[in-house]
Amino acid sequence: MRRIANMAAIELLFGGLLLVAGLAITTRLMPAAEAGSGLSLAVYLALALLVWRGWRSNRPLGWPNRITLLRGLLLAWLAVWLMVPAWAGRGAWTIVVVVLGNLVLDGVDGYLARRLGQASSFGARFDMEVDAALMLLLCLLIAQADLAGPWVLLIGLLRYIFLGITTTWPDLNRPLPDRMRRKVICVWQVSSLILAFIPGLPGFLIEALLALALVLLVWSFAVDLAWLIRHRPGHNARQLKRT
Repeated sequence: MRRIANMAAIELLFGGLLLVAGLAITTRLMPAAEAGSGLSLAVYLALALLVWRGWRSNRPLGWPNRITLLRGLLLAWLAVWLMVPAWAGRGAWTIVVVVLGNLVLDGVDGYLARRLGQASSFGARFDMEVDAALMLLLCLLIAQADLAGPWVLLIGLLRYIFLGITTTWPDLNRPLPDRMRRKVICVWQVSSLILAFIPGLPGFLIEALLALALVLLVWSFAVDLAWLIRHRPGHNARQLKRT
């Protein structure tokens, strides 16, 4: 078990070295990004600690989780742009390409998990957390560039608010049934966030797309929360007793 833990630590360390190398190249090409290197490394450190604490297996991370770790590296690198106020003019297309690459890898890690029989609850949670962190980072970049008002941060924060509610009330902390609604809204959310980075799009169009994404997310989370309340332990029994 200790040998496996050491292997996971080596893989996380290797990921950190890759990030350091990427940041070194970035700051040489764009000295303004130097201030964001610390933030980028802090994001990766937080990610590595979560993986280290969450990995409870007698085997190595496996290729699906390694791909997700690579997605986390790209996420950490994107954090550099939070410290470059002029990113909208100099790095918008770079952000679009990196985010699209991240989404392609999202499909690859899921495919490998099914193909190699390495699907796990840890892998699913790891993938979900990287997705959520990426959405929040994109919202921060959009707000920073004044492409939309501070309200856009709610798009990235809603999942954490929902998680906080279900954690505070244990009766609501249970799996939700699979629904196509979530997948469709997620696609709209991601598409709207990416489109916001396309140079030349009218500001009113960007705000309209993002506002619709927020409305749909609020509605979807409200539907899920209502389902959890209706199906909490003992709720049906209490309803029958009243009648």
